[in-house]
Amino acid sequence: MEMTQKYEEDRDYLDCVEDILVHPVFCSMEQYIQHGKTTCREHCIQVSYRAYLLCRKHGWDWRAAARGGLLHDLFLYDWHAPVKERGHRFHGFTHPGTAAENAEKYFSISPKERQIIRRHMWPLTVVPPTSMAGMAVMWEDKVCGFAETCTRIGRKCAALFGA
Repeated sequence: MEMTQKYEEDRDYLDCVEDILVHPVFCSMEQYIQHGKTTCREHCIQVSYRAYLLCRKHGWDWRAAARGGLLHDLFLYDWHAPVKERGHRFHGFTHPGTAAENAEKYFSISPKERQIIRRHMWPLTVVPPTSMAGMAVMWEDKVCGFAETCTRIGRKCAALFGA
């Protein structure tokens, strides 16, 4: 997606998330693939920055969206690995809680940021986000995940049909 590099030039965005972006735990997410060839770190940056921009445009809490978006998938394991290796099932339902616990362990987050992380998988999380920043992260997570998955499918189709 085209916005990935623009965040590096956005001083307001960087001022509120730089502590996360440079943290070794956040950087370790580069080793996990999220969708297709997109790493979990790249995915979280994309979701965070897009949610931040959406919230800035509408006057919503862009700081919470930026920080919650960066940490929404801080589950720190390969969700593609077999259940025996990762130790649990139902990643889509359980990873928001794991990500929130890890976010609290490694970063100083607000109650709103915790809620954004815990509820970003709605409707799988049953209770929807209660803030517009949370809705922005939830929406952008789905948009980015869809685009990343379509890119993977497109590559497979191109290889299959010789395009």
